[in-house]
This record gives sequence, C-alpha cells and structure tokens, in this order.
Amino acid sequence: MMPSETEMRDSECSFGTQPTSSLGRAKDGAVHVCPLSALPEVVVRHQASHLLTCLQDAVLVETPHPILPDRHLRLHIHDICEPLLGCIAPDAEHMERLIEFARDWGGRGPMVVHCWAGISRSTAAAYTALCAINPGVNEELIARRLREASPTAYPNRLMIRLADAALRRGGRMVQAVEGIGRGVVAVEAVPFSLRADHSDPKGLV
Repeated sequence: MMPSETEMRDSECSFGTQPTSSLGRAKDGAVHVCPLSALPEVVVRHQASHLLTCLQDAVLVETPHPILPDRHLRLHIHDICEPLLGCIAPDAEHMERLIEFARDWGGRGPMVVHCWAGISRSTAAAYTALCAINPGVNEELIARRLREASPTAYPNRLMIRLADAALRRGGRMVQAVEGIGRGVVAVEAVPFSLRADHSDPKGLV
C-alpha cells in the first residue's frame, strides 16, 4: 500500500529531526514529480526546499517561494534522444550538474522535479537523482517503484544512458528503465511522489 500524501508530508515536516546515518543526515525526504502546469500547487503543497527544472530555455520558470535561488537548478534541454537542428540535447555536463545537485540535496526534505509534461525529462531526472543518492540500491528496484508511482513515466532514454555512464552503473540503469516498458501514453502526467530512501528492498514507494 502506497503512503498517503498526508503521510508523505508528515515525513517531510520531520526534516532535520531524524537520526543521522553513516553518510550524514538521514534521507527523510521525497521527490515530487509534476508537469509545468502543476508546479505552483505542488511546490506549495509539499513546501519544497529544492527545485529541478528540465525545460528548453525558451520557457522561463521563476524560482517560487519558499525555494532559495541556489536550490533551483535549471537544465535547459529539449526532450530529444538524438541531435536535432535548433534543439539542445541532454549531454554529459547536464547530467553531471543534475547528479551534483541531487547529492547536495541528499534526500533531505522535499524536492520537486518538473518538465513540460511530467513524463520524460522529469522522470529521467528523478530516477537519476534517486540512483545517485542510493548508490547501493538495485537499479531495477528504483525503476519498478517509479513505474508503481506513475503509470505514464517514460524516462528520456538519452538522459538515462548519460546518467548510467556518469554513475558507473554498467548499463544497469538503462536495462532497468527498458524493463518497465513504455507505460500509459498521456499528454500530461498526474503529479506523483517517491521517497528518497530506497535502502529497504521490501519497502514500498
């Protein structure tokens, strides 16, 4: 049974009160993924501390209150997997910045990740972030939990290949994402949440 939004918010409100782990403070937060249209409501609902925007530079997203400017990462990329004239494809530098941002967040508090539709770039970014802060966790487990949380998730394949290389996962992230399939085709995703800590192999999303 998946946790309710109330339980998720209660977990987030306890941010900073959990015992520390060997890697620092406990990963007591969550990733909240949404389309651009739902961004203001999702940020307010979860009182986000971090924001990751994956959109082409033609779309300007202001940093919403209460997020601090240095906790808002903008990746100016198009949702493409091959070079396309006039478009910016995700590259290794983009993914390195994403991974560094995720590690700075460290799974502590609520982070919102969005793109245009909440289906491709944002789900690839969320999956990458979770793999980055859960280095010992099986990639397939995180991918399966992504699918359980969002039937429409279809992570950008180029972003996943680049993240797999950056995190030295040996192709396992790519295989795991391919394993969850295309999912339900939709114009826009329903916002969803994933806990930051996936260290318990028997735990639910």
